[in-house]
Amino acid sequence: MTRQGRSAMKVLLVEDDRKVATIVKRGLDLEGFSAEVSFDGSDGLWMATEYHYDALILDLMLPGLSGFEVCKKLRDQGNWTPILILTAKDREYDETHALDCGADDYLTKPFSFQVFVAHLRALLRRTSAGMPAPIQVGDLRLDSAQHRCWRGSTEIRLTAREFSVLEYLIRRPGFVVSKLAILDGVWAYDFDGDPNVVEVYIRRLRQKVDEPFGRHDLETVRGAGYRLVSDAG
Repeated sequence: MTRQGRSAMKVLLVEDDRKVATIVKRGLDLEGFSAEVSFDGSDGLWMATEYHYDALILDLMLPGLSGFEVCKKLRDQGNWTPILILTAKDREYDETHALDCGADDYLTKPFSFQVFVAHLRALLRRTSAGMPAPIQVGDLRLDSAQHRCWRGSTEIRLTAREFSVLEYLIRRPGFVVSKLAILDGVWAYDFDGDPNVVEVYIRRLRQKVDEPFGRHDLETVRGAGYRLVSDAG
């Protein structure tokens, strides 16, 4: 129990630099958190799957599995534990990719410990329900936590991959998203298969979420990619 008589918030830190891990864990414990540490991505994924944590603090460059992979695998499993990325990788691409993989916040090293704790507390406040809110464009609605989709009051059955492609687009309403960006965000950053697989899934989605309802929300922008709009009403 904490000094206030409440149970400490339980945090998993996945960090392969043992010196950094020791310093962060000690600081978290002093701030009233209960921190556990994993030094490997595969082990961290197993711990996050097997045990309950209020938040995960995740490095990106890890042995076993990268932080990108850990993040995406957890989200694919329907695990919506809040994830704060803590990494030395400060390129815009890395931050964008981490957030697209399902991370909730991103902080680069070196960092102020007090700023880090403030980010962690703010993240816990924002995600206190433990699940993301449903997303809606027009009358098309997705519930990411339950992997369910509706057009108006009609529920639409989607495969896991169809859902992921639609979710990637619905989180960027009105924006043109390239085929490579969808591959990057939905499959994996090192995907080396046929990029035309995206066209296959866009066609399947149109057959399920557009055509039966007389809609044309999933647009192809020739030479650029795809865009989700709402032509309802």
